[in-house]
Amino acid sequence: MDFPRILISALRGGAGKTIVSIGITAAWKESGKHITPFKKGPDYIDAGWLSLAAGRPCYNLDTFLVKKPHIFQSFLSHSTKDGISVIEGNRGLYDGIDIHGSTSTAELAKLLKAPVVLCIDCTKSTRTMAAAVLGCLKFDPDVAIKGVILNRVAGPRHENVLRKNIEQYCNIPVLGAIPKLDWEKFPERHLGLVPTPEHGCAMDAIDDASRIANRYLDLDALAEVSINAGPLPVPKGATETIRDEDGVRHSHKSEVLALSGSAPVIGIIKDSAFQFYYPENIEALQAAGAEIIMISPFTTDVIPKVDALYIGGGFPETHAQELTKNTTFRRQLKDLAEKGLPIYAECGGLMYLGEELVLDEGTFPMAGVLPVVFGFSKKPQGHGYTVVSVEHENPYYKIGSEIKGHEFHYSKVLKWRGADKDLAFGMKRGVGFINKRDGICYKNVLATYTHIHALGTTSWAGALVRNAMAHKNNRFRVQS
Repeated sequence: MDFPRILISALRGGAGKTIVSIGITAAWKESGKHITPFKKGPDYIDAGWLSLAAGRPCYNLDTFLVKKPHIFQSFLSHSTKDGISVIEGNRGLYDGIDIHGSTSTAELAKLLKAPVVLCIDCTKSTRTMAAAVLGCLKFDPDVAIKGVILNRVAGPRHENVLRKNIEQYCNIPVLGAIPKLDWEKFPERHLGLVPTPEHGCAMDAIDDASRIANRYLDLDALAEVSINAGPLPVPKGATETIRDEDGVRHSHKSEVLALSGSAPVIGIIKDSAFQFYYPENIEALQAAGAEIIMISPFTTDVIPKVDALYIGGGFPETHAQELTKNTTFRRQLKDLAEKGLPIYAECGGLMYLGEELVLDEGTFPMAGVLPVVFGFSKKPQGHGYTVVSVEHENPYYKIGSEIKGHEFHYSKVLKWRGADKDLAFGMKRGVGFINKRDGICYKNVLATYTHIHALGTTSWAGALVRNAMAHKNNRFRVQS
């Protein structure tokens, strides 16, 4: 199969590849091209910006969270032959969690036979950048590095020296040179960009990135790189039906409808406080037979009639006052949990289900579903990939199964009035909630710091839909 595709990478994180990827995506979209964005790694924020720039969902490709055949299947199903797939890498090209770089951007590039363009930060450097690029070329000859974009160039003379050295010693073209820019359109928080829902001038920032790409990058040459990517051989197993961790085929909507008569409704709390959702997770719930509705405590006091809730991550700490003010929503959420409503919560959702959130500005009551008080730290309390072992009964995962995910949070546990038996997960990798455990389980609630990806944890969507369906049928029996 022949899909135009290009992967934007760098020598390290913070070199500017995200803004370059956003600019290229936005500029090509404005020119009439059909752009499908992808983000390598466990990332919601960069993916949100790429989605906004492309005008369509950005899908994550992560070789730690998701098996390679499933990554390939996702790429095939979302890419088009008459458009361009733009993939943004993460960290440095060869960075991974082991000495072999098995989870690196380079390995993803090889899997998808994607040509790589390196975005390099040229601050206070000239000929040495050629040596760095040459090292990347020689480190793994199977990685198809096809060009370089110079970033933070000091002026015409600096650019000229860089171009001559890279083209002379590396024998690859320089496809653009971006000067040092003094602008604040992409403010950062923690380790990444501010999420688009919290950025009041998001489209202005996208427009500026597009103008930079049009002015300083050779967009035609970059398009040629993508078009000349060549055929994409489909590996064995890439087109097979996805099965869950126990080898069971994914639930289908027809099966759910046959059992329940109508689709269970899953409410997703989604707004600027709770915004971290992989589109694949929502699509997996729909594919498993659920009807999805979006809810926000910022726009309503009443939780509509739902059969389950999914509360994703985000930054409830920056919206603590607003969340606290909606006492009706918080009390209804607690009442529904007590009545057995299936609720699945990740990170920010976990914090919202707690009793209080203690910040410098004061103490803010939350939903009070779980007996925990959260505080906040200036340093990350959990950051990176996780591997959890399911050790206790819970509504969503089988005991003995293993789940791969990721965590990133500054919040910390100040008070915990539960016990280890209330925590379904043991941490094989990562920090988790407390005492190297995670996954608070209460009735039909499971709340965890670990984020999962539905293509990697393939049993999750079916389990949540089955719980929603059981709750719906039980409610109908009670009413009748």
